Amino acid sequence: MDLKGKHIILGSGSPRRRELLKGLDIDFEVDTNNNFKECFGPETPYDNVPVLMSEGKSEGFHRPLKEDEILITADTMVILPPLGASPGEILGKPRDRADAIRMLQDLSGRSHHVTTAVTLRSIRKKETFTATTEVWFKSLSHEEITYYVDNYKPFDKAGAYAIQEWIGHIGITRIEGSYFNVVGFPVQRVYEALQRF
Repeated sequence: MDLKGKHIILGSGSPRRRELLKGLDIDFEVDTNNNFKECFGPETPYDNVPVLMSEGKSEGFHRPLKEDEILITADTMVILPPLGASPGEILGKPRDRADAIRMLQDLSGRSHHVTTAVTLRSIRKKETFTATTEVWFKSLSHEEITYYVDNYKPFDKAGAYAIQEWIGHIGITRIEGSYFNVVGFPVQRVYEALQRF
């Protein structure tokens, strides 16, 4: 891709996002120095949270951007939609083993949404977009859940799982939307956005 002399900064420490952005064959640096505090009120609609987080990370970047720079920030949320009497829930990173097991039990046998918001910003303009993928898990046994949590320790992953790991191989029956979005970065959409920039 011809970036017309632009220097790309990825404002994310996620190794998965770094790997996926590398797949576009572009040069970039990683700079995660940021002043943004990730928080939102309980009244915030679920679908708005990734956008607020992604744009907050962009605006919280630790220094002004230079003329030739484009900053990319992102936020991925696993959203469990309402079911019957139970309200919907944003599944963030689990606090501990018990929380990871609870999240996977909640995901078992039903579908959920993975939404990523991506913000591209230069000194002249800013663009934010979202990508949503629907993911279905089979009914997971307690043994499958504890095996995954104990062997893969998914404590740094929203929803307590990674689609590219064992639990995705044995448990995910169907997805609608971008696979790479579930990994954490909708790279095809990022490519298109960079072309517009």
